[in-house]
Amino acid sequence: MSKRLYVGNLSWDTTDENLNQAFSQAGTVTSASIITDRDTGRARGFGFVEMSTEEEAQAAISTIDGLELDGRNIRVSEARERTPRAGGGGGGHGGGGGGGDRW
Repeated sequence: MSKRLYVGNLSWDTTDENLNQAFSQAGTVTSASIITDRDTGRARGFGFVEMSTEEEAQAAISTIDGLELDGRNIRVSEARERTPRAGGGGGGHGGGGGGGDRW
């Protein structure tokens, strides 16, 4: 079963391919992606790598965490599940003023 890893402190110059190559030293990389800002397209400094097995993921954490990649010492840990955002998004302008029932 594959295991997803969080990779932080990435250089703005790091690409998906660089990430894939670095992690392939620890085993089979199922996917590697750098998260980008949806408005600017610029890298946000972190990404995710999916290793094909739990053992390879643990090997990647122990061997790659703290190593230099593109001039930065990267941080590697197990990715946490996304938690739903509070608030449910948007709107909620409330009901408005009720106006002038003056007697």
